[in-house]
Amino acid sequence: MRLMLSSFIALALLGTLMFAFGCGGTSSGTVPGGGGGGSTQNSVPLSVDAGPAGTGFISADVAFASVTLCVPGTNNCQTIDHVDVDTGSYGLRILKSALTLPLAQESHLVECAQFVSFFTWGPVMLADVKMGGEVASNVPLQVIGDADTGFSSIPAACQNSSPGGAADTLQILGANGLLGVGSFIQDCGPACAASTTPGFYYSCPTATTCAGTTVPLAQQVPNPVAMFATDNNGVVIQLPAIASDSGQATAAGTMFFGIGTQSNNALGSATVFQVDEFGDFTTVYNGQSYPGSFLDTGSNGIFFLTTALTGMPDCGDGDTGFYCPAATTSFTTATQGTTGTSQAVTFKAANVNLLFSGDNTAFNDLTGDNPTCFVNTTTTAPCFDWGLPFFFGRNVYTAIEGRNTPAGPGPYWAF
Repeated sequence: MRLMLSSFIALALLGTLMFAFGCGGTSSGTVPGGGGGGSTQNSVPLSVDAGPAGTGFISADVAFASVTLCVPGTNNCQTIDHVDVDTGSYGLRILKSALTLPLAQESHLVECAQFVSFFTWGPVMLADVKMGGEVASNVPLQVIGDADTGFSSIPAACQNSSPGGAADTLQILGANGLLGVGSFIQDCGPACAASTTPGFYYSCPTATTCAGTTVPLAQQVPNPVAMFATDNNGVVIQLPAIASDSGQATAAGTMFFGIGTQSNNALGSATVFQVDEFGDFTTVYNGQSYPGSFLDTGSNGIFFLTTALTGMPDCGDGDTGFYCPAATTSFTTATQGTTGTSQAVTFKAANVNLLFSGDNTAFNDLTGDNPTCFVNTTTTAPCFDWGLPFFFGRNVYTAIEGRNTPAGPGPYWAF
């Protein structure tokens, strides 16, 4: 999924909702450095599974990790499992129902994080964030959970920011939190430092008195990886290939911190795709270019184009927005960076009704439509949201803006 703003002061498009009653996965490629599910100083295990207990449904193609939070400067810590890893957003957001630590709020600051499919509302708290052997100290994060956060009066502008409403419970979010490890450092950036117009941040001296406020970059909710002392220039997502078109029960992988900083996160032969100010590149299909395309572990399918452009029917009923072709269909595309780098990408689209009829949670052929991507600040058009199925069987690199790597500074994608 993607936040509505990036730190380049540009609108972006979020992928379709992450969760559904079913599962998905995809892809092929070489996998350098480290085994799936392993853990080192600069890595954490990833699990694609049915999700945390209590959601009421089976998650589909969602990569979960555990995150340890501590009261800053102390050993009073809590490990929270089933946090959704999201390369399409920036910043850590934890459900209040999953949190037991007495964290302190940052200067009456409350956030309305705006996604296309939903928004999250809740106070900005401070914590030390630990993943693997990496530590980010005194990091702002958002605690979400409706009245549980003590801020039950949501401003109208926030309520109207996303059509899906508040993702403020486990049953809606489908995870204990969101871990945004995308290519930008802050979740809003210079736009929120200069103006209240984005509507992300509010000063709330009481639970019912909130007014929009500007927030310096250092106090905004950041990608916690960017706050690490080392291995802080990006992440590598490594997931195994899925052999069956009907998916598999679960999948185990690894998220490595850093790019080219350790032997297990080397770029190797990966192709680097420079991105535009939105963090996007172009996908070419049937001779037509589709700018505004992006890679996003927070989307549980490859969401692309429309039924008119693909010729595939919508599933309808409870699976509206997913594709349900009569037979599994193969597609050939090319991804193209802003400097002209290009690489062919093939994938499959299966009948999602059939995929969701079982209890598998990892698929390589879960797809749906994506008719409205921002290609600039005012124009939308169909594009490709390369969700979690794209990541199976590949090493996918997300380089953080302004941080040096062996291929030059981010932001960029590589695979």
